Amino acid sequence: MEKAKKITVIILSVVVIAIAMFSIYSKFKEKNITDKGLIKEKTSFLLGTVVQIKLLDPQPDELFNGAFDLVQDIENKMSINIEDSEVIRINKNSGKSYVNVSPETYYVIEKGKYYSTLSNGMFDISVGPLVKLWGIGNEDARVPSQSEINIALIKIDYNDILLNESDKSVMLAKENMIIDLGGIAKGYAADVIADYLKSKDIDNAIIDLGGNVLALGGNGKTDKWNIGIQNPFEPRNKHIGILSVRDKTVVTSGVYERYFIEGGKRYHHILDPFTGYPVENPLMSVSIVADKSIDADGLSTTVFALGLEKGTELIESLDGIEAIFVDKDKNVYITKGIKESFRITNDEFNEKDI
Repeated sequence: MEKAKKITVIILSVVVIAIAMFSIYSKFKEKNITDKGLIKEKTSFLLGTVVQIKLLDPQPDELFNGAFDLVQDIENKMSINIEDSEVIRINKNSGKSYVNVSPETYYVIEKGKYYSTLSNGMFDISVGPLVKLWGIGNEDARVPSQSEINIALIKIDYNDILLNESDKSVMLAKENMIIDLGGIAKGYAADVIADYLKSKDIDNAIIDLGGNVLALGGNGKTDKWNIGIQNPFEPRNKHIGILSVRDKTVVTSGVYERYFIEGGKRYHHILDPFTGYPVENPLMSVSIVADKSIDADGLSTTVFALGLEKGTELIESLDGIEAIFVDKDKNVYITKGIKESFRITNDEFNEKDI
């Protein structure tokens, strides 16, 4: 019975996301939302999510296809679900030898280790053994035994990810370690798409990888894009407010998307590398605003795991990074750098001082 409930939650989540994505497509196809005409939009399913590119002006399909090909290449190199990916080769050689990888994979792993260090391990790209054990997001998701969790925890330590800059090689010091770049690769992909579009003289676009949004340029009417901040208590495309940005990325992490219910308790996908269980704190979501999507991606999980107080301290120590926190009581906390750019549009939510 419990397994049936878990499967139902997963199936409903997929259906809701699919319907939401279709409604977005229809909306932008039918409405003239800028003074430059209809946005042209294309989507593809890559990196385990819907990748959506929206442009102000009509462009040939080849331009969109070129962007999707770049993301496919990233997936082929960095996915833990593709048997011959570079990350899989690293994991298979854990405790044995260094593995030479492409500069792209090396860069993302290096960035992942940086944010692991910055968070003192609350964000850890070597969390793979826990991710595999819980299986959250899959129909076989379950609550592991404490002994299973204890065994997995022994294999997790970002300090055991060894990097050799000279030949772009990576080694995991302990056997059966698993690095998982799922918490940072989508952000990197968004940045790659943005660079590609700019190389084609495209200055205004929205790049969306499953909620990792990069706003390139402006929308031609107000010179800023309006980005909806997800309501973590509702399905996709229900917002708590609107953030107006130009040349910024907005990435949200929260407890509302990937989860299962067992014994009446919700278990979400943001795992604590120290306890082995999903992170528990008063937050429902954290949205990070930054210049680079890889930074926002790494920080969104990091700051959520740290909680409001410590997360705010980290944000304030970094240049050019802002955040919007939403807690379980529907309070919204906004860092000072974006207070003038964000407005709450849902009266169920209240702004509070950090």
